[in-house]
Amino acid sequence: MQPFTTLTAIAAPLTLDNVDTDMIIPKQFLKTIKRTGLRDGLFYEMRYTVDGKKIEDFVLHRPPYDKAQILVGGNNFGCGSSREHAPWALLDFGIRCVIAPSFADIFFNNCFKNGILPVVLPKEQVDTLMGYTAGGGTVTVDLDKQMVVAGNHQFSFTVEPFRKHCLMHGLDDIGLTMQKLPDIGAYEEKQKLATPWLAA
Repeated sequence: MQPFTTLTAIAAPLTLDNVDTDMIIPKQFLKTIKRTGLRDGLFYEMRYTVDGKKIEDFVLHRPPYDKAQILVGGNNFGCGSSREHAPWALLDFGIRCVIAPSFADIFFNNCFKNGILPVVLPKEQVDTLMGYTAGGGTVTVDLDKQMVVAGNHQFSFTVEPFRKHCLMHGLDDIGLTMQKLPDIGAYEEKQKLATPWLAA
């Protein structure tokens, strides 16, 4: 998993509440278990017409937001089903951080497990960011200092320390397990001596 420390990037405003996971990545794109190749399905039904034509005025189709790495959303972002494909699709597009007043719990947890930083800010601060990003400016998200900086605006946010540590060091569940390999190996050797018939 790619570490997250400090990100300075274009932030795209998505001025909608209750953006659910089916909006983020519709069900027809859930046939794969790969984490790549999902960028074209991201917000598909908002980005394309029923006959597959690009909706040019959708925010992620308009420069400079087509290169956005930060998404500013509304209340209850990521509600709906628990599909992990939702953060996969955001990450495959290049989104490393989502800022919103609130998130659905499962989506919020899945973001941390996949290298995306979900930042919770009060609605008035998110509204300020929405207005700022309308001009296409860059936003800086500093995980170590737990700060969002947008022009003259500075907003602090909180992150649970363990999740912060994992993101800053690029540790997903597998990475955390790999850190314990010496202990796992020592336990297995001890078990071989104690119960040799199990190792036969």
